[in-house]
Amino acid sequence: MAIKDWPEDERPREKLLERGAAALSDAELLAIFLRTGIPGKSAVDLARDLLKEFSGLAGLLAADRRRFCEGKGLGAAKFAQLQAVLELSRRYLMTRINGQDVLTSPEATRDYLKMRLYGSPHEIFACLFLDNRHRVICFEELFRGTIDGASVHPREVLRRVLETNAAAVIFAHNHPSGVAEPSQADLRITQRLKTMLELIDVRVLDHVIIGDGDGVSFAERGLL
Repeated sequence: MAIKDWPEDERPREKLLERGAAALSDAELLAIFLRTGIPGKSAVDLARDLLKEFSGLAGLLAADRRRFCEGKGLGAAKFAQLQAVLELSRRYLMTRINGQDVLTSPEATRDYLKMRLYGSPHEIFACLFLDNRHRVICFEELFRGTIDGASVHPREVLRRVLETNAAAVIFAHNHPSGVAEPSQADLRITQRLKTMLELIDVRVLDHVIIGDGDGVSFAERGLL
């Protein structure tokens, strides 16, 4: 049955306008984005199939163009639209923490880092560069690796710290496995970076590992 033939209060668009976006499931929200289904499937049916195929919303948003477009009748235009929506969401969240004291907004900071890093099939090492009042200067992905790890080069980190004139930093990286527990390699590189940056009076405020759940904060664990 086409969505237009559903009871009005069950149609995703009308439901959103009446009750707000939070009342909709992932499939219903995705159906609004898709707008139309394919022969034999409504937009909601197609959305459910996509979420199942990609093991949820995170997997769908992290999918590359080839995998997204193959099958299901979805093309490059729809992939581009989805990536644009995702980037707008990232930038909106960044505006929420720009110019703020990130230490008083740990949830917003962690949410932003998760939005940037979660779901990638590769390990990414990134950094939030902060001024002397702990306001965000910029966020950058510094290194990308394989599913097993990223090669972090302290010299490159130091160069970007000096170029941004940062007074403090928050490191972050993702674990594609979803397990956010720090490895011995994570502990070693964090300590090495901290020791190096102390020589130029730049503070390492935290190192956050993004995985399933809320992630792991080195500062909260007493690992810095």
